[in-house]
Amino acid sequence: MEHRLIEETILSIPPLDEKTQTKARHHVDNLTKPLGALGRLEEVVVRLAGMTGEIIPVIDRKMTVVMCGDHGVVEEGVSAYPGDVTALMIQNFSRGKAAVNVLSRQFGADVRVVDVGSRLEEAPPDVWVRKVRSGTANMAVGPAMTREEAEQAVKIGIDVAKQLKEEGVQLVATGEMGIGNTTAASALAAVFTEREVSEVVGRGSGLDDTGLERKCRVVKEALRVNRPDPRDPLDALAKVGGLELAGLAGLVLGAASERLPIVVDGFIATAAALTAVRMAPAAREYLLASHLSQEPAHGWLLAELRLVPLIQAGMRLGEGSGAVLTFPLLDGAVATAREMATFADLGL
Repeated sequence: MEHRLIEETILSIPPLDEKTQTKARHHVDNLTKPLGALGRLEEVVVRLAGMTGEIIPVIDRKMTVVMCGDHGVVEEGVSAYPGDVTALMIQNFSRGKAAVNVLSRQFGADVRVVDVGSRLEEAPPDVWVRKVRSGTANMAVGPAMTREEAEQAVKIGIDVAKQLKEEGVQLVATGEMGIGNTTAASALAAVFTEREVSEVVGRGSGLDDTGLERKCRVVKEALRVNRPDPRDPLDALAKVGGLELAGLAGLVLGAASERLPIVVDGFIATAAALTAVRMAPAAREYLLASHLSQEPAHGWLLAELRLVPLIQAGMRLGEGSGAVLTFPLLDGAVATAREMATFADLGL
């Protein structure tokens, strides 16, 4: 059933509305400014127009979705923090005290927390509990999860996207929380970029040199034991990914099928987005890259997606925090298209 929904969602992703894009480009070019003077902001307006089918896009209702899950590979000492922190952060999100909550409030967005696979036994009432299982298995000794579990998590992400569309959400940002998930994202990066493990593994939550070397060994072992197939994104996701990564991949697919623009956060969210695009190349057109993180593989993942980030702030927090920081830029871009005079208004 999950597999059928995924296939149907992939097939339902529409191409960008080229006629609307052309009209939006003409409108932006005729605003009272030198041609191209607003730089990337003009590109944002045109891309949003193609995604939404609106010459002047409306993105007032924004939602940051934080997918959460635990990772069995934490047993290998790949994180500077214990696995219990995932559950503590879910509670912190619920209290509105995490960075993503603060930034989302500042920039007029809501936060939706989805527990796809944490070990938290009783989630706060405002958390959407869609748990596939309580954390993945240790990918250093076997698959992180079964293919069926990966498909189930992808389906959850699709369902979340469709529900957000029904609620009137007009822009989605991808966030995540899961101690150990930079290890999973690094493994996926190695699979999809075919780069050496030493090139794609970073310090994550703040590992020292010894911890970084250990993390590299663990990722190499996970790839050796599981042999994920780069031509089969679901296989890679199941063997060396994570439940929240699968949920985010599904969120991308579902949002693209609903013409919802997707602002991608940092390294982990980008690994999930690339997984989704390997499943459905048409989904790429609905992605906006927010920032370039300090994780070494993030730039290569963005290059695979042919996306250029809007900001570079040296961040590596996750949660969707970098994606939320682009909201003022996106709002500014749309406001110029909506409110600036054109040369025709001046009689030229």
